[in-house]
Amino acid sequence: MNSVDLNSDLGESFGAYRIGDDTAMLDLVTSANVACGFHAGDPIVMHQTATDALKKGIDLGAHPGFNDVWGFGRRKIFGDSAADIEKMLIYQIAALQGIAQAVGHRVTHVKVHGALATIAFEDRDLSEALIRAMRALDRELVLVSTPHNETERAARRGNIRVACEVFADRLYGDNGLTLPRNEPGAVIHDPALAAARAMRMVEEQAVETVSGKKIAMPVHTICVHGDNPQGVAIARAVRQTLEDVGVTIRPLSQLGI
Repeated sequence: MNSVDLNSDLGESFGAYRIGDDTAMLDLVTSANVACGFHAGDPIVMHQTATDALKKGIDLGAHPGFNDVWGFGRRKIFGDSAADIEKMLIYQIAALQGIAQAVGHRVTHVKVHGALATIAFEDRDLSEALIRAMRALDRELVLVSTPHNETERAARRGNIRVACEVFADRLYGDNGLTLPRNEPGAVIHDPALAAARAMRMVEEQAVETVSGKKIAMPVHTICVHGDNPQGVAIARAVRQTLEDVGVTIRPLSQLGI
């Protein structure tokens, strides 16, 4: 693959709280997935992130999750029906669409955050709700997702394009999903290690699990988490490593997915 997108989950500050270094990260990535106010973010931060993304020619994506600021959207919250979650997804995506329109940008993709994404990977009804929400707002939206699961299958059935995502700063289990963050070594903080892993994933079009198993998947976009304390250093190392071997880093919307 000669081209790949480099994305990060950004806009996760809110109120008096600052999470990550969005300014530095926006100089390195080509797509920004912006928190929509449920797990993190607020209108001021969303507006600033959308404005900065436009100035730098970076794609803008919605990053909706559970309504769980205290848990940063990483706790599994049960009780809401798929139909209710569909409405929550519409609410969040539409919020960023409105802000994007106000600053002259547009939302190109959706990437579900945290526990909501993890549950949807195994839940057909929830995945279908996500796709209905995207189709209701803009059928040209691209879904950014780990492949080989209910979410990807729902997108294919709903004629929603899928950008397959890998993570430079996370380890994978044999199920093809990232290891839970509470497991030792699940989050990678070493920029050189993360860059080397990203390079292998692009070269092999596969991810390697903790047991050494290889799971084939197309690599359209590589994520570096904005809340990782070493996120900026990792993104810089990943970008430099890929560009040094001739891989072009370009926004998701330019990959022809």
